Amino acid sequence: MASAKYYGTGRRKKSIARVYLVPGTGKITINKRDIDEYLGLETLKVVVRQPLVATQTNDKFDVLVNVHGGGYTGQAGAIRHGIARALLQVDSDEYRSTLKKAGYLTRDPRMKERKKYGLKSARRAPQFSKR
Repeated sequence: MASAKYYGTGRRKKSIARVYLVPGTGKITINKRDIDEYLGLETLKVVVRQPLVATQTNDKFDVLVNVHGGGYTGQAGAIRHGIARALLQVDSDEYRSTLKKAGYLTRDPRMKERKKYGLKSARRAPQFSKR
């Protein structure tokens, strides 16, 4: 019998995370490295674990993640989104209301605003001088 493998894609800013949940002991591996090795800040580790803690499945699944693009904060947000989506594949009826209420299923739409011509950045205008 093949072991179950649940998949979810998470996105945040420029980061895209491909998340696989495999029945196991709760080990989180990001880009073939341990979570403690990959993410330096403790707050980011907490962010990644939030969906598992909310559904009380922290020690039921091993999490395998491939993530690219963006910075560490965006990647952590993308991983959280991917884990939440993968948990829906495990048991949609049981976990959906919990994850939805906590806001882990919503794709965060905030993105970097594009630079406009005639300006130095998205909104920063060149310095003005009367003379």
